[in-house]
Amino acid sequence: MLRASAIMAAGTMVSRLTGFLRTAVLAAAIGTFALGDAYNAAYQIPFILFDLLIGGVLSSVIVPMIVRAKKRDADGGQAFEQRLMTLAIVVLTLIAAVGVLLARPIMELYTASNWSSYKIDVASTLARFILPQIAFFGIGAMAGAILNTRDRFAAPMWAPVLNNLVVIGVAIAYLAVGSSDIEHVTHQDLTLLGVGTTAGIVVQSIVLVIALHRAGFRFRPRLGLRDTGLGETARTAVWTFAYVGITQFGFWVTTKLATGAGERAPGAGNSSYSYAFQLFQLPYGIIAVSVITAMLPRMSRYVADGEFDAARTEFGSGVRLVSSVIVPAGLLLMVLGPAVTTLIFSWGNMTAANALYIGNVLQVFGLALVPFSIFQLLLRVFYSFGDTKTPALIAGVNVAINASLSLIAYFTLPARYIVIGLAFAFTLTYVIGSGIAWLLASRRIRGLGGRSVASGLSRMYVAAIPAAVVALAVLWLTREITPITALSSAVILAAGGGFGLLLYLLAAHRMRVTEVSSIIGLVTSRVGR
Repeated sequence: MLRASAIMAAGTMVSRLTGFLRTAVLAAAIGTFALGDAYNAAYQIPFILFDLLIGGVLSSVIVPMIVRAKKRDADGGQAFEQRLMTLAIVVLTLIAAVGVLLARPIMELYTASNWSSYKIDVASTLARFILPQIAFFGIGAMAGAILNTRDRFAAPMWAPVLNNLVVIGVAIAYLAVGSSDIEHVTHQDLTLLGVGTTAGIVVQSIVLVIALHRAGFRFRPRLGLRDTGLGETARTAVWTFAYVGITQFGFWVTTKLATGAGERAPGAGNSSYSYAFQLFQLPYGIIAVSVITAMLPRMSRYVADGEFDAARTEFGSGVRLVSSVIVPAGLLLMVLGPAVTTLIFSWGNMTAANALYIGNVLQVFGLALVPFSIFQLLLRVFYSFGDTKTPALIAGVNVAINASLSLIAYFTLPARYIVIGLAFAFTLTYVIGSGIAWLLASRRIRGLGGRSVASGLSRMYVAAIPAAVVALAVLWLTREITPITALSSAVILAAGGGFGLLLYLLAAHRMRVTEVSSIIGLVTSRVGR
């Protein structure tokens, strides 16, 4: 699992790092005030609609159906793949067209009720340029799914890097010629920003289609759906659609409240929340997603064979492997969050105060890193049984908790602290949600080896606390000498983060945290080669 995860993590790391460079350049170009909030709200709409329509069922339903069709059909599943691709192109193109026509009502739904008509017009204009991404998302995602069934992982792993590079170029151009003030932004500015963002997804999709063609796939439009198994796919996907719909409702509540907070306290709104959340997702995306991808097929085979002991061992190994990186990452984010965001975001039209605020939000998200990652691993226990209903029900509980706590934060906290309160609501939600999911998953698989997991986590925290203390000492010493700037932040991260991480690795190795020792062994063996 470690070797497989490392291979996937390499591509994911490059993709995420270029993604954060893209985020930093965009933030420098458009800031975190009203224009930044409008762009981030419009930018999320294609992702939301795509997830609601197809994204949530790709890995859990469509990929297994393609694999079965390859074994079942005389043509090796080629006609089935062509029907899926045809259906995705037709349906998502129609949805994209309808989305462009309804851009203003959609943006009114996701933006704050206290936004002016002019600001909604700006967000709607951006949405009209960005919503065509839905069709290209579908084509690219379906191509990636078919490539995965053919054991071709490189293109889906690296294509997002090209998307990021295109948008970085667009953001640099916008920084040179565009305005970050929503009151002075021109139609040409919005065209550059919106069309440039969509161009990145178009390039990403083209690369995946070329890779699919080189893998032997030949597209031929097929509209006949009878006796194809797509009806079975739709029935299997119902609870997955429910899960995605429930989580997107929670996202809508958070976006609505965050944009409202930004209107009341400029610079402390949806953009700050979005940028902090993207940084929070970096350790999870690189480590946890890679482990989950390697773990799920093995757990599914063990469950299918009735080998619950092996499945429990696999789950425990996955949790400890993820936690060996996530635990110190979470603690270091809690300490060094402002230094991270100051280094990344204090450029262009961003101020040091805006960057520091994003860092404060990131510090709160650091608390959520461990419970959020464990929650996602727990969901794979249910998926290994083919159970998509229980995750949807747990998601409903999570959204109810998160929405309630978020509303309390919105109506009780000072405007500048609302987004920080939303991040804290997210953290509490996943602490409670992971507890509920653990109880239900433990009943399903007859135990999850809780003692072993707790023992491993406690040793990781003991090893990580000195690292956090060292980072905190470096931060305090630096702030006594100079204010936090991009330069001082780089020093803090290099000294505090670097020495802290080294101290954690040494302490964990001495405490015989086997997962850390395995990672060290893997890295040293690769370096030796």
